[in-house]
Amino acid sequence: MRGVWREGNRFTLLPEASQFLPAMLEALEAAESWVLVELYLMESGRLGDAVIEALGRAAGRGVRVLLMLDGYGAMGLTEADRRRLAELGVALRFFNPLGFHLPLARNLTRDHRKLVVVDGRVAFTGGFGAVDDFLRAWYEVAVRIEGPVVADWVRLFSRLWDSSLTRGAGEASLVRGLRLALADDGGYQGMRGRVVWGQGYRYQAIRRSLHRRVRQARRRLWICTPYFVPTLGLRIRLAMAARRGVDVRLLLPGEAHDHPGVRYAGQRFYGRLLRAGIRIFEFQPSFIHAKFCLVDDWSSIGSCNFDHWSLHWNLEANQEIDDPRFAREVAALFERNFAASHEIFAGAWARRPRWQRLKEWLFGTLDGWLTRLR
Repeated sequence: MRGVWREGNRFTLLPEASQFLPAMLEALEAAESWVLVELYLMESGRLGDAVIEALGRAAGRGVRVLLMLDGYGAMGLTEADRRRLAELGVALRFFNPLGFHLPLARNLTRDHRKLVVVDGRVAFTGGFGAVDDFLRAWYEVAVRIEGPVVADWVRLFSRLWDSSLTRGAGEASLVRGLRLALADDGGYQGMRGRVVWGQGYRYQAIRRSLHRRVRQARRRLWICTPYFVPTLGLRIRLAMAARRGVDVRLLLPGEAHDHPGVRYAGQRFYGRLLRAGIRIFEFQPSFIHAKFCLVDDWSSIGSCNFDHWSLHWNLEANQEIDDPRFAREVAALFERNFAASHEIFAGAWARRPRWQRLKEWLFGTLDGWLTRLR
């Protein structure tokens, strides 16, 4: 599913935790009426403490605070911290808590979206979470959102908060009583944006939107994703774009990876992609957890990875932006990250050792089996 394109927004690119974490915490400190937070990953630790304290201070001054976490992704949040949130006045709900009595497909369905909304004026999305890895070990990117499109993020949150899969205490109905204090155009008319979201393979507007942009690409098609296990349809479209002269590049993690098996599963496609003229860069400084892409002057930033798991099981949401000014910032970010990466060349890849090929086959077979579970 996808929202409509809306004009009159302002989007601010926030690469690295040193930029987006202070910006989000500052927005929470300025909250006057209400705060919505939706995260996949949250665990007890330094960053978790900072988030809990900021939400608690907001609730203490009368701000209505709603926190929605995934039932699996928040397993690292201790019972003591859960009680602390409740005592501070934060309404806490969990999406789809794990249950041994539930069908496998139900337990595999996860809320992977990331969202912070303050007073309906400002929102943040990206691939972030409230775990200490985001402080230094993982490279991430977020976007600050202001303008009419913030209302679409609020509606997206509201539907899930009130759904039968989300359980918790307090705030029985979210939609009633929320007043959107939307900012005016602020002198930034012309920045077009829309929200796209999906759940499972059949309802994946993010995938369809990317496929359409890939088909229409004329100059450049750059994708950054930490979990690159592309579908056949995407591989074909990327190869076709490269063969018609589009500059197609992939920015992917190097050896620093939280799930090395996923990296090996995706690497089994490197040879064919390289032969089609696609350039592949593996980021070296740290684990690059960011999910963003650039096609000509269109950008997309959010939670969705381009692997079978995200497309088959997860609830995902991205912010799309169609603006040449923002595209120049995203392109500059890509260029900096390409420069900090190791480029894979077809000749060298063809000479990779047998042990590497075995890992690609092994984890590729496992990925194919998991894909067929649904």
